[in-house]
Amino acid sequence: MANGDSISIEVQEAKAAAKLEKVPMLAHQKPEKKGWKKGIAITDFVLRLGAIAAALGAAATMGTSDETLPFFTQFFQFEASYDDLPALTFFVIAMAIVGGYLVLSLPFSIVTIVRPHAVGPRLLLLLLDTVALALTTSCGAAAAAIVYLAHNGNPSANWMAICQQFGDFCQGVSGAVVSSFVAVVIFLFLVVLSACALRRT
Repeated sequence: MANGDSISIEVQEAKAAAKLEKVPMLAHQKPEKKGWKKGIAITDFVLRLGAIAAALGAAATMGTSDETLPFFTQFFQFEASYDDLPALTFFVIAMAIVGGYLVLSLPFSIVTIVRPHAVGPRLLLLLLDTVALALTTSCGAAAAAIVYLAHNGNPSANWMAICQQFGDFCQGVSGAVVSSFVAVVIFLFLVVLSACALRRT
């Protein structure tokens, strides 16, 4: 009798478990596969390496962009340098800060690879990436306006285009601006990736 009772109890428990599994809220939730989150974390790390190259490259290119036009004497020369214009100085400082932040963010990105479901590091990176995106966009836009004036001038304000005389300077400054906008695009991808990872946490 005891044997029969135990068998009937086990059968009842199995039926109850089967009924519970049919109810989504009461069913036992299987652990979510974390392969796709690890893939996002690895992509995040690779994109950060690209952003570091773009940001530091932009800062270095702008910081070394200067050109001197020699005339008959060494006492009479025209020189173009980034530190002659506050917008370009802001660009160099801002891109150096962004590059430094990206280097410091690498350990947190590695943590998200090791622990794909960790919310804290991912949320911190999302917030700081958003700030860095705003800073990169602002300094890139300011420098782009100066580059436009250097190439085209502004006849209404009697501002002359200088790129015909300072070709190397304009080429270096233009390259730095393009590199900064590459960093902007990478930051956009980083923000979207972090948002997707947090959305599915």
